[in-house]
Amino acid sequence: MSTPSETVKEADGELRWELPARGPVGMYCLIAAEAAIFVIFVVAYLFYVGKSVSGPTPSILSLPLFISLCLLSSSLSIHLAVGALKRGRPASFLAYWVLTLLLGAIFLAGTAREWRHLIYEEGLHALHVTVGLLLIGTVAVFTFLRKVQQEHAGHVEVLSLYWHFVDAVWVVVFTVVYVIGR
Repeated sequence: MSTPSETVKEADGELRWELPARGPVGMYCLIAAEAAIFVIFVVAYLFYVGKSVSGPTPSILSLPLFISLCLLSSSLSIHLAVGALKRGRPASFLAYWVLTLLLGAIFLAGTAREWRHLIYEEGLHALHVTVGLLLIGTVAVFTFLRKVQQEHAGHVEVLSLYWHFVDAVWVVVFTVVYVIGR
C-alpha cells in the first residue's frame, strides 16, 4: 500500500505523482465527517451547559481515569501491532492486537456502567468505540485463523487510524465533560 501522496521517480529521472491509496483517503474522509459531527456536539454542549434546568448538566460522580488510561493505552498497543505486522511478526501483531481489544473492552464496560442511560436509551454514546471494537475483533478472529499476513499491514493500518480517532475524540469529550463541564 502506498503512502497517501507519493511521488515516484521514473527511470528517465522524471518525477511522477501517483494517486493516493484509496484506503487511507477514505478513512481520512470518514474521520473528517465524524470530527465535524463531534465538533457540533461539543460546541452545542459548551453553549448550553448550565443554561437550562433540563440540561445538559454534568452529573458526573467521579473522573474515569482508569478507563481513560485504558483507552489511551490502546492507541499505543494498536500502533505497536501495526508495526509488528509490517515487520512480519504475526505473533507479536496478534498479542498487541488482542491487548488493544481488551483495553477497548475495559473502556467500553467502564463507560457503559457510568453512562447506562445514554447508551441503552439514546444509543449514541460509545457507538464509535463499539464499532471500533467489532472491527478489531474481526481482525483478531482472522488473525487466529492465520488469514492476516504481513501484506495486510496497510489495511490494518487504515483501521488503526479510526482507532486513533476514537482515542482523540475521547480526549476532547473527557476534557469538555469531565474537566470544563464540572
